[in-house]
Amino acid sequence: MTEKKKPNVFVEGAINPQFIADSIAKHSSKKGIGAHDIFLGQVRNDVLGDKEVKAIEYSTYQPMAEDILLEIREAAFREYNLVCMHIYHSIGRVDAGEICLFVFVSSKHRKDAFEACRSIVEKIKADVPIWGKEIFEDETSAWKENR
Repeated sequence: MTEKKKPNVFVEGAINPQFIADSIAKHSSKKGIGAHDIFLGQVRNDVLGDKEVKAIEYSTYQPMAEDILLEIREAAFREYNLVCMHIYHSIGRVDAGEICLFVFVSSKHRKDAFEACRSIVEKIKADVPIWGKEIFEDETSAWKENR
């Protein structure tokens, strides 16, 4: 039995808007696609106590994260009628206002795209070992709690 190739998911730093645009543009040649759904996660400048978040430093245990992301990917292809899927998550520092998560799914029909994208994002947030350390304007930091 051959081992499934793990997709390259992790991007150092913020996910560039041009990368997102190029990803979308590449799909215009795929004529069997009728719908795309995209989720873009952006770093917020939350205020915690009296401190404003100016960035998040993401880290992960990459071998485990890649295994879980592959499972999420395979489950989505089994559950939904998808044509293709792309997941990218930042590691390293991402400033407030920048993109840290890009999930892009394509299918023949919008219902599969909508449902798959939401499911994938929720599973990433719940299951993948990715941690964020919030960096405040005074350069102190605290581990992020999902809110």
